[in-house]
Amino acid sequence: MLINIGYGNVVNSDKIVTVISSDSAPARRLIQGAKDKGTAIDATQGRKTKSVIVAEGYIILSALLPDTIADRFPGDRMGEEA
Repeated sequence: MLINIGYGNVVNSDKIVTVISSDSAPARRLIQGAKDKGTAIDATQGRKTKSVIVAEGYIILSALLPDTIADRFPGDRMGEEA
C-alpha cells in the first residue's frame, strides 16, 4: 500500500521501518549521515523537515508531522490490520 507523505509524494508502506520527529540531535545526525552516503530522499518540496521516515536502505524527509503520517496507515497505531 502506498502512503501519502505530503505534496504528492508517496512511499510503499511495506518498506517503512519507522517514522520519527526530525527535532532531536540523533535524527539530525541520521539525516546528515544519509545525505553523505547518498541515501537521503528529500520529499519536503523546499519546506521545513518535520519527520524522518526510515525505510529499507533509505531515509526519507517529509514536511508532515510524524503523527499525520502515522494516521495515514490502515488500522490503528498498535499495528492491527484494518
